[in-house]
Amino acid sequence: MGAMVLKDRDGMVAETEAGFEATLGVYLSVPFCRSKCSFCNFASGVSSEEAVEAYVGRICREIATAPGRAQALRARLPRDVDTIYLGGGTPSRLSPEQLRRIFGTLRETFQIAGDAEVTMEAAPGQIGEALLAEAMVQGVNRISLGVQSFVDRESAAVGRSHTAKGCVEEVYRLQRAGVTDLGVDLIAGLPYQTEASWRHSLQTATSLGLKHLSVYMLEIDEDSRLGREVLGGGRRLHVHALPSEEATAALYESACEWLPAQGFEQYEISNFALQQHRSRHNCKYWLRAPYIGFGLDAHSMLLRDEQAAGEGCRSAVRFANCSDLAQYQEAESCAPFRVAASGGFSMTEVGRSEAFEETIFLGLRMNQGISLVQLRQEFSADLVGPAEEAAGEVIRDGLMLEQEGRWRLTLRGRLLSNEVFTRLLMGVAV
Repeated sequence: MGAMVLKDRDGMVAETEAGFEATLGVYLSVPFCRSKCSFCNFASGVSSEEAVEAYVGRICREIATAPGRAQALRARLPRDVDTIYLGGGTPSRLSPEQLRRIFGTLRETFQIAGDAEVTMEAAPGQIGEALLAEAMVQGVNRISLGVQSFVDRESAAVGRSHTAKGCVEEVYRLQRAGVTDLGVDLIAGLPYQTEASWRHSLQTATSLGLKHLSVYMLEIDEDSRLGREVLGGGRRLHVHALPSEEATAALYESACEWLPAQGFEQYEISNFALQQHRSRHNCKYWLRAPYIGFGLDAHSMLLRDEQAAGEGCRSAVRFANCSDLAQYQEAESCAPFRVAASGGFSMTEVGRSEAFEETIFLGLRMNQGISLVQLRQEFSADLVGPAEEAAGEVIRDGLMLEQEGRWRLTLRGRLLSNEVFTRLLMGVAV
């Protein structure tokens, strides 16, 4: 049996040996934006009000049919929900009535805990008073603002419409409205970014009474406009002003060193929080707790009753909706196998080796790392042995530590995390 996501008296995420499958996380994809950022590779875009309304109807149908779909997949779907996350896109594009309908359908299908963590992403300046009031009525108690930078030139270079002054005013407005659990996203490696401007963004963020910060390094992805421009050798979209990979890594490292001194503990590769303010929902992903996603390009992971063959962990199934909005909207049924026939649904069986691989590369993302005792209890020697052999060399290379019976990445290891995962899993028998 796997680990359960809990908070101890200090608000730290803890692992326990039982009850892991008792509660569910819910992710709601709202793939609509006022404008598309140049670096974005998500399944999101600009759509009409009519398209948003049709989408809300579709996602509500998907929520209502979730128990039947889980049954068809032989998966266990907990009814008790303790985390909900509205992402996108920009969920603040929804109207109050649309948000009310979605939560109404959730409550008809699931039992939402009274102390559930309910997070909504929002773009600065784009969450109106009426929607904010409705969100709080529906239980939203965390808001994550996609700021990216507190320097206007950097924000404008990637297509963000807000200003630094507007972002600061938005934080204060939300705090006055009673939303005390606020966080922002920042990106290292934006065009025109320097060490000084990056420190300005970090200092501004830590001066606002925020509880959570996510720090990402800019990814040059071929599925984004910026990525296609870079890979194609173009010079539009401020490509000439992008920091080098080495400079971007140095900016990330400086955040990892400076933020803890300001009280923001790093608990995962990209996430920092004050005590008792970690994202419980996101921790479900890294600890392999069950969650279900609804909407465009939404992903899910549910456990099954049977154990993986020869292992102490439960088998599981991962599944995902398509990333094409028209295809998602037009699907005749939310039943997984019918949708799969049109190419709109993908499913992966998670057996012994897949579960082991996930435990390694997801568990090591967290600063608390992986318990070797638990690893040996859950998985057989033919999986754990080769990884332990490889770990010795990874540790000697300064990419990982073994402390108090746990593997943890070093700061350099976080920068080269994909290399670490590859080396540890090289000898895994499929």
